[in-house]
Amino acid sequence: MSSALATEKPRTTSTAKMKIRDARVSDLPAIIKIYNAAIVTRISTAQLEPVTPEVRRNWLTEHSSDRHPFWVLEISGHVAGWLTLKPFLPRAAYRDTAEVSVYVDEEFRRRGVGRALLAEAIARARSLRIDAMVGLIFAHNQPSLRLFEQLGFEKWGHLPRVARLDEIERDLTIMGWHA
Repeated sequence: MSSALATEKPRTTSTAKMKIRDARVSDLPAIIKIYNAAIVTRISTAQLEPVTPEVRRNWLTEHSSDRHPFWVLEISGHVAGWLTLKPFLPRAAYRDTAEVSVYVDEEFRRRGVGRALLAEAIARARSLRIDAMVGLIFAHNQPSLRLFEQLGFEKWGHLPRVARLDEIERDLTIMGWHA
């Protein structure tokens, strides 16, 4: 996908089909656009400064479609959102636990994009050899907490004031799911 397509306003999503697939290098501009928009909101990432393709050039190669995928959800040729599964912690005992991250383009929010991506991760967890997933979500990100809860994640932990976003201390909620 060209960067021009990634920034065009989508025509419609009411009848458009959602397609989840492995992310490609050509998706990187759209992926970064979605991520940088999330950085500005201070609700879904601890990243404080926008990222560039140069900084994130290895983002896709750090994932593998058979174990820790990086997926995009497409609607009418537009990347509407993305999901990553990555190793939770580097120690071998955590090998079957993945950290899940989901981001949705502002133009496609409240249309089931995040739900579809997270449901796909749950449905494919066994084939990816993942027994547990962990989502690290800011406590003030109520839409994400509700989404994870609706799809069977439970609150596994609460870390008070562990992040500082623009001089505001924020809590982190750990949401977990078992296969």
